[in-house]
Amino acid sequence: MRTYLDFEKPMAELEKKLEEMKVLAKNNNVDVSDAIVLLENNITKLRKEIFENLTSWQRVQLSRHPDRPYTLDYIQQICDEFIELHGDRQVRDDPAIIGGWANVNGQSFMLIGQQKGRNTKQRQYRNFGMPNPEGYRKALRLMKMAEKFNKPIVTLIDTPGAFPGMEAEERGQGEAIARNLKEMFMLKVPVICIIIGEGASGGALGLAIGDKVLMLENTWYSVISPENCSAILWRSWDYKEQAAEAMKITAKDMKQNKLIDGIIGEPLGGAHLDHAWMANEVKNAILENIADLNKIDAQTRIDERIEKFCAMGVVIE
Repeated sequence: MRTYLDFEKPMAELEKKLEEMKVLAKNNNVDVSDAIVLLENNITKLRKEIFENLTSWQRVQLSRHPDRPYTLDYIQQICDEFIELHGDRQVRDDPAIIGGWANVNGQSFMLIGQQKGRNTKQRQYRNFGMPNPEGYRKALRLMKMAEKFNKPIVTLIDTPGAFPGMEAEERGQGEAIARNLKEMFMLKVPVICIIIGEGASGGALGLAIGDKVLMLENTWYSVISPENCSAILWRSWDYKEQAAEAMKITAKDMKQNKLIDGIIGEPLGGAHLDHAWMANEVKNAILENIADLNKIDAQTRIDERIEKFCAMGVVIE
């Protein structure tokens, strides 16, 4: 059963009427085809009106949609072959981060992504997509392996943040993320980073230093979530919508501020409505960018990567 967000309720009511009309026509052998076509046109028109004028907060809601494709969904859709690799060789394997060798159309690369989980059991196992330090150390180990075999790296980012628990801090959460930032700047192979859902704080940034940083249309990327920003500034979550607007966290805002390199469009209504179509768009973006980056020598890529991130936030008066 499809899940509707609050701002989609007018559309939900029309779609419910459409289903009832189709059932009525089938059960009673009544021809209501004209009415069905009219209602379908109204639904399409309403969906277009809603999704062409989304607020920042509504895009945040879409990025968290429970039916939205996660890393494993993309792996299943785009990879001809995928061999998952486990463990950080220090503590344990972190299920919140998935990584391994991927083969797509004969092109091999290292694919690393964050996984949230669909149901309660999976979410607990994946720690709601919040990696521990060993997750970031596993990711770095796999990146170094890709560099050793001269294979590109692709990261899929979707996390509400790195795990903030005491045990994570005891095992060096901050150090693990900081080391990833440092090492990713110096990787000699092409690195492509794609925000597929939530891109929150250092939890996202620990996998997001790349030659190309892309965002799906209905995703967000920021140092803090709108709710937590609201809690700090207004001591309440009630102002999360105002915070989302002020923070400029959507893909369009990030592109305008030159913090990302591109936006991957989503189907009208969000990525959750057509996993196969969305996966194909992500696949094409990966292959196109790998082809472009392979034309550049390693040292030039590293220099341009460093220059790009160093230019962020610089203001000249």
